[in-house]
Amino acid sequence: MTKSSTYTTLAQYGEFGLIERIKRQAKNHEGIVLGIGDDCSAAQIPEGKLLLTSKDLLIEEIHFRRCWTDMYSLGRKSAAVNLSDIAAMGGVPHHLYLGVGLPSDLSMAELDNFCHGFLDEANEANVTLSGGDTCRSPEKLIISVTVQGSVSATEMVRRSKAQEGEAIYVTGTLGDSALALALLQRNKLPSDFLSQRHHRPTPRLAMGQALASQGIASSMIDISDGLLSDLKHILDQSGLGAHIDQQQIPLSPDVRDHLNSHPEDEELILQGGEDYELLFTAPSSYSNDLEALSNRLNLPLTRIGTLLNERDGLTLVQLDGQERQVEAHGFNHFR
Repeated sequence: MTKSSTYTTLAQYGEFGLIERIKRQAKNHEGIVLGIGDDCSAAQIPEGKLLLTSKDLLIEEIHFRRCWTDMYSLGRKSAAVNLSDIAAMGGVPHHLYLGVGLPSDLSMAELDNFCHGFLDEANEANVTLSGGDTCRSPEKLIISVTVQGSVSATEMVRRSKAQEGEAIYVTGTLGDSALALALLQRNKLPSDFLSQRHHRPTPRLAMGQALASQGIASSMIDISDGLLSDLKHILDQSGLGAHIDQQQIPLSPDVRDHLNSHPEDEELILQGGEDYELLFTAPSSYSNDLEALSNRLNLPLTRIGTLLNERDGLTLVQLDGQERQVEAHGFNHFR
C-alpha cells in the first residue's frame, strides 16, 4: 500500500497531488499530442474539419443537490451535457476540460467517484480528458466543463437553417428529467427510470452525426431548457413560426402514468428541461430515411409538428384539440 492510498482528505493530497491522481486515471485517445501536465494541451484537428467548442457550468444548489444524486452519476452527467452540445451540431467530440471548485466537506472518496463517472462517460464517447484546473470553494461544489470536437463545414448543423414547411422531430421521450426533478422537489422518490433519465442523461452523438452526415437535418438543438424554449431558439434564428401537436409528443410509460393521475403537471412536458434529446427539423421527403435511421440506431424519432411562416407564431394543438398561441418559458437562470 502506497502512502497516498491512505489519504482520505483533499487537504492531504493538495492541488498537484489531485491533478496527478486524475491524470493517472485519464486515457489519451486519438489526436492528443500533449495532455494533462503542461501549461496547455495540444491536439491535432482532423484535416478539413471545423473546431467545435462549448462550455457548461454546474453549480451546487442551482443545477444539482448532492443529497439527490451520487457522485458517480454527477460525474457522468457533467460530461454528458457537454457532449450533447457536440451532438446537436452533428459533430464528433474529442477533448474535455474539467475545472472543479471543491468545498472542504467533500471527501476524497466522493471526488474519486465523481472522476470515475466523468471518465467513464468520456471513454464511452472515445473522448480524452485533456486538461483542467482545481481550486478550493468556500461552500458549494462548482463544476466547469469545456468540450471540443470537430465537424465538416459542409455537414455542420446550425439552429438558423430551418425552412418553412419542414417537419419538426424529436428523439426519445420528453419530460422524464423534468418530472424526476419535480418529484424530488416535492420530497417524493422518482422511479428508477426517471432517476436515470435525470441524473445520467444520454448524449445522442450517433444520431446527431448521422443526421448531419446524411444531410437530413436542416437545423438542430439539444433539449436542455425545455421543448418550447429550445424550439423558440430555432424559430427565432430561422425567422419562422411553428405548429406543434401535443398529442404527438413522445412520452415514456412513467410520465404517461403520472399525467393520468396528475394532469396539472402537463406543462413539464412542454417547458421542462434536461432531457438532452435532439430537436431537429427536416424536409418531409426524408421520412423513410428517418424511419430507417431510427431502426438502425434503436432510437425513436417522432414528428411533433411543422414549421410555418414567422407571422403564424408558435401554435400548440392541446390534448383537447383546442389551439392556442404559446410562449416559451423554459429554464432561465436570470428569471
